[in-house]
Amino acid sequence: MASPAHDTGPALDRDGVRLTVDDAIATVTLTNPAKRNAQSPALWRALAEAGRLLPGSVRVVVLRAEGKSFSAGLDRQAFTPEGFDGEPSFIDLARGGDAELDDAIAEYQEGFTWWRRGDILSVAAVQGHAIGAGFQLALACDLRVVADDVQFAMRETSLGLVPDLTGTHPLVSLVGYARALEICATGRFVMAEEAVNSGLANLAVPADQLDGAVHDLVSAVLAAPRDAVVETKVLLQGAQHRDYEAQRTAERAAQARRLRDLAGLGE
Repeated sequence: MASPAHDTGPALDRDGVRLTVDDAIATVTLTNPAKRNAQSPALWRALAEAGRLLPGSVRVVVLRAEGKSFSAGLDRQAFTPEGFDGEPSFIDLARGGDAELDDAIAEYQEGFTWWRRGDILSVAAVQGHAIGAGFQLALACDLRVVADDVQFAMRETSLGLVPDLTGTHPLVSLVGYARALEICATGRFVMAEEAVNSGLANLAVPADQLDGAVHDLVSAVLAAPRDAVVETKVLLQGAQHRDYEAQRTAERAAQARRLRDLAGLGE
């Protein structure tokens, strides 16, 4: 797994989020283990800022968390009348106009949207509880490596809410509509074995081997030429929205670009 940058401190370290950059690898760490890395609007803004601060040299972003839990989800203080210091409470937001509420949720989502950018590959290292917003943050990444003690759960429905932090699209893409609906509607836990078997996780390992497994995966990704990885990622992302013939066409165009680049004929 990535180590802190050699010559400087963290590029970002606030509101429960720390970003460090070491050459081609950036590491985003959730840093509030005392609260099981519970999430807040301030944390979501810090996550969005981490994405904006990534230098162009970064190829892989590792998302990890300190402590026994990846993230226990939304801090329940959000539902109290007082909310968080300096923030409108969720109750206040609900009392506002539709446009204001939509804008607020859209801002919260920005911390979850950049992980699948075409120019990077993101890997979530997940241990312990990954509940609600924590589950959705893990789903925001391209790949997930989990500890054998992982417990995914989508608890929003049981609170009278819906998952709204970009998690529904990847969940359905990974496990299918019926399984996704059942997971969300029941709020049950998905453990490591099921996570791997259903496609939620790429790999499950003992908790003390999580860092090593992520390191091996990142090393394997970095061993391939960057442009080929980027082109392949974009090609596979688009496959979800193309029919067979359109995907064949996209493959040909992508391969033509790669061959020209390898021959020194690229633009």
